[in-house]
Amino acid sequence: QVQLVESGGGLVQAGGSLRLSCAQSPDTATTYNMAWFRQAPGKEREFVAVINWSGGRSIYADSVKGRFTIFRDNGKNTMYLQMNNLKPEDTAVYYCNIGGPLWTSTYSPSNSWGQGTQVTVSS
Repeated sequence: QVQLVESGGGLVQAGGSLRLSCAQSPDTATTYNMAWFRQAPGKEREFVAVINWSGGRSIYADSVKGRFTIFRDNGKNTMYLQMNNLKPEDTAVYYCNIGGPLWTSTYSPSNSWGQGTQVTVSS
């Protein structure tokens, strides 16, 4: 099973920016779709964004469109989430996921998750 390690979370004021990283095990293939999900306290885990294996296609949740950008560097086995204009409602633990199928407009997560990184946005 692929190991994933997220980093980059923290505390930021509303309107600020953060960049999250999700690093794969160095010895794993990069031909997988990768995605970000988040889970706020008391809520279900929700989809944020997905990027296909080549980086040529991405899909975003409506709540983050225009503010978040997903991208990847296959040479570094790492996926990123650039988050700008953060809002208090973006506060959650952010998880990366790898290897699920990417459909026309949705992504189905696999069982391969990272441990999560906390993002807290203060008002």
